[in-house]
Amino acid sequence: MPYTPIARRRSVIAAAAAASLALLTPQPATAATFGTEFRVLQLNLCHSGVNTSCFTGDRVITKARSVITSVDPAVLSLNEICSGDVAPLREAMGSSQVVFKAAERPDGSPVKCVNGQDYGNALMVDSAYAGTVTETGRYAAQDGGSEKRVWACVSGGAVAACTTHLSTTGSVALNQCRELMNGPVTRYAAGRPAVMSGDLNMRYQGSPNVQNCVPSGFFRKGDGSVQHVTASTRFTFVGTRSISMSGTTDHPAWQVTLSLP
Repeated sequence: MPYTPIARRRSVIAAAAAASLALLTPQPATAATFGTEFRVLQLNLCHSGVNTSCFTGDRVITKARSVITSVDPAVLSLNEICSGDVAPLREAMGSSQVVFKAAERPDGSPVKCVNGQDYGNALMVDSAYAGTVTETGRYAAQDGGSEKRVWACVSGGAVAACTTHLSTTGSVALNQCRELMNGPVTRYAAGRPAVMSGDLNMRYQGSPNVQNCVPSGFFRKGDGSVQHVTASTRFTFVGTRSISMSGTTDHPAWQVTLSLP
């Protein structure tokens, strides 16, 4: 049976009970300060089969499903997956708006996983927040490799979100990041809270510094390596968590918890 994210759908009775208990029990500062909890989960699953150093077969999909169910994210950002992975991961995510965008070859054809499926990125946004508008694109800035990097977004609802996986050439990655952040993400943020999550192949205070693609009105939270979540300041930052993927991929799961007023 598909997983249903019950945690975000609290009943009025439960809320009233919690409020009554708060009168009797000292509460942590976050409970009094922050509003609705909003979790973003970033996963790079290395599931194409091309990079044999991090490919573990379908073990990574099983592990990812477990992590998704545990975290219960409002936004799920997925890099280095195959098109056939979308359905089992969406089952773990629950009711959501989904967009998948294949990385492209120079001629515009999709990059392929070793199993013949399209290879790329996916974004899933919980139906409680998602609109029905999906938008994808290929960056103007590209390195000389055969894989041309792309982005994908969901907008039109209460929250807008994007995902991407950037070039391994630092200067190109920075230009791609700026293209996405100063373009679609900033445009979405003019009307609603917006987040962008992905493997950006840049580090904080690295060369280039990933912070240099964060525009005014946004903040960034990274995993100490190349995975980052950037959010508009309509969100309030609550916390982060790195989650082990138990050797099934070369990146941990990266959770950023925000709140909405």
